[in-house]
Amino acid sequence: MLTATRTLVALAAVATGLLLLLFLAQRKLLYFPDRYLFEPAGREGSRLGFEPWRDSDGRFIGWRSPHGASPVGRVVVLHGNAGSALDRGYLRDVLQAPGVPPVDVYLLEYPGYGPREGSPSEAAIVGATTEAVDLLLAEGSVPVLLAGESLGSAAVSLAAAGRPAVAGLILITPLSSVIAVARRHYPWVPSFLVRDRFDTAAALARFRGPVAFLIAGADEVVFADLGLALHAGFSGPKRLWIQERRGHNTVLYERRDPMWREMLEGLLRGRW
Repeated sequence: MLTATRTLVALAAVATGLLLLLFLAQRKLLYFPDRYLFEPAGREGSRLGFEPWRDSDGRFIGWRSPHGASPVGRVVVLHGNAGSALDRGYLRDVLQAPGVPPVDVYLLEYPGYGPREGSPSEAAIVGATTEAVDLLLAEGSVPVLLAGESLGSAAVSLAAAGRPAVAGLILITPLSSVIAVARRHYPWVPSFLVRDRFDTAAALARFRGPVAFLIAGADEVVFADLGLALHAGFSGPKRLWIQERRGHNTVLYERRDPMWREMLEGLLRGRW
């Protein structure tokens, strides 16, 4: 009996240790930043047609691509959990394609990604998004839209929930919540251990503006059915696009696709 008790205690200690390790290391499992110095990043940004975007104190926060014509809106883009903002030039390309309403595009960089200082967490990323929104709202009268892919979709939803002046959202391969996705990938992990939850569904319940949803029908990372449930649960103005056979990382970004024009026109009108 004593041996059995000692064995159970040892197993419990091992399990506790593994859960503690998972709790402490989970941000390294969630965020995959590319890090580099500003000088080479600036050269690459310039080659791609971007200017550094800085806050009111002169600190780097991302990249901007002003439109040649007088803009009718501004779009802040938040990327997924890997790489850096400069990897998302394709979003600038479709949002500033011919025939699309003229908008300035801003690629917000996450704290701890690219050349931006800091370290990523839900609080840091949502805080950075909110500060960027406030900066743009203070600078001009054109509408501010937020576009997020994957993890970025949660960040823009959380920021918009606290900023009703945001004119609308574009959610690409949207993340319903870290907990909902983690349950699919790691059903044995207790939900209470998740530190950064990025609960998009709860955030959208507090947002009243229009939302465009783009779902990858074969999404194997954040799962199409979770994105569709997110769309179904949103009670505000909305429109859904589905790329049926596309996976999480194979969404098509075609400059000639009328979807991007339709998205921006509806968001700027406040309805479809």
